[in-house]
Amino acid sequence: QVQLVESGGGLVQAGGSLRLSCAVSGSIFTINAMGWYRQAPGKQRELVAAITSSGSTNYGDSVKGRFTISTDNAKNTVYLQMNSLVPEDTAVYYCNANARAFNGWRAGDPYDYWGQGTQVTVSS
Repeated sequence: QVQLVESGGGLVQAGGSLRLSCAVSGSIFTINAMGWYRQAPGKQRELVAAITSSGSTNYGDSVKGRFTISTDNAKNTVYLQMNSLVPEDTAVYYCNANARAFNGWRAGDPYDYWGQGTQVTVSS
């Protein structure tokens, strides 16, 4: 029903930058919020950044001032600009969308949809 496709991960040296993109498609009625989470080996998945449909943002403490989340609502796409990367940012980054999909001709309940994940590796 709803698909999330991420792109933009890769290998970068410490101090460098990367930009992640996530396009949301499918039978979308409305998107309430989108965000990025990450999971490093042996650690729990954690919030990186999130943005609501009204534009309110929330960032994890470790990325404040370095990462910026933004959206192109016309394209149902969310971006994560990551600057001043450090090795501790190495993780698989997952895109998330809290959205209501069409259920027949009606809107379904809000549901958290996830992308497949993209690897970000920061070398020291």
